[in-house]
Amino acid sequence: MTPAPRSTVWEVFRVFLKLGSTSFGGPIAHLGYFRTEFVDRRRWMEDREYADLVALAQFLPGPASSQVGFGVGLLRAGAWGAVAAFVAFTLPSAALMVAFAYGAAWFEGPVGDGLLEGLKIVAVAIVAQAVWGMARTLTPDARRAAIAVVALIATIVLAGSAGQIVAIALGAVGGAILCRTAVEDRPDMLRFPVPRGVGIACLVLFVVLLVGGPLFVTATGSGGFALFDAFYRAGSLVFGGGHVVLPLLQAEVVGPGWVSDAVFLAGYGAAQAVPGPLFTFAAYLGAVADTGPGGVWGALIALVAVFLPGFLLLVGVLPFWNSFRRRPGAQAIMKGANAAVVGILASALYSPVFTTAITGPAPFALGVVCFVLLVSFRVAPWVVVLVGAAGGVLLGVL
Repeated sequence: MTPAPRSTVWEVFRVFLKLGSTSFGGPIAHLGYFRTEFVDRRRWMEDREYADLVALAQFLPGPASSQVGFGVGLLRAGAWGAVAAFVAFTLPSAALMVAFAYGAAWFEGPVGDGLLEGLKIVAVAIVAQAVWGMARTLTPDARRAAIAVVALIATIVLAGSAGQIVAIALGAVGGAILCRTAVEDRPDMLRFPVPRGVGIACLVLFVVLLVGGPLFVTATGSGGFALFDAFYRAGSLVFGGGHVVLPLLQAEVVGPGWVSDAVFLAGYGAAQAVPGPLFTFAAYLGAVADTGPGGVWGALIALVAVFLPGFLLLVGVLPFWNSFRRRPGAQAIMKGANAAVVGILASALYSPVFTTAITGPAPFALGVVCFVLLVSFRVAPWVVVLVGAAGGVLLGVL
């Protein structure tokens, strides 16, 4: 297959805007949409090149589908193409989530309360499905299942982001010891125009923001910087993307009291009904948070902060990926870290998701219905959101 000529920034923006407006189903579905669009239809990439970019995104913390989109934009139209891909793919869902943040305050009375309760119940089913699917993929053997259990215990014993950091570290160590296998020697496929100096600068900036952010917040006392630091830290620790961001964001915004559990889960439920990356849930949280500017500016700060670390890591690693990925130790570490992610998400499924949303037999029954629709009948998530919302309203008026 002969790749298509390079694209203009406007062409990249237009293609990703269409994908951002129509790509339902979460990061795995997004990667399927991307392959159809970029490999089969437009021939922007070869199949193995696309597969290598997906492997790199899965290896790094951050939103996998958005990182792949960023990489495609970089390949096709340079740095501005990468920015155009990110903005276009993110804009539709971010705008809808900010609109929901403004509209959520209008939901009062039995119908409004029931709608929000239904969205929280949907969140239970969505996260349960994510745990189920990820466990089958990322913990297929006893060793990785054991790593997941250890991670679950760590997040229960050590509440907040500290427990999640410890869980991921334990998973990485466990993977390095228990998960070493032979590595396939494949030819280099990722040939992105990123100089080594630029890659190193991005990696240094990633570390500076991660380590220096809390110090700067302490020195200035700025709510806006505190908001940026919290979402940047969450985006730096999300291995696997998608639903894995839930416990990290919950620790950062619910823990300090910026957002209540009920408001958090209502927004998370609404995020399942919109297309595009699930990370735009951050826009909703930034808009409703009790720290920082709130509203549109708060949403923008949170949105940039949660995506930025994944993009810095992607650009930083690109010049070195072809040699690094051949090392058995690197793949073993990631197998352990990914198994730990399952344990972290399982812990979040219990608290705050289940304990907040399931308050009696009727909500439990509605949650089971939503879960069965997702897993057994394979109903689209946005349809299940509508079912859950309608069920919540019905329970609220009865």
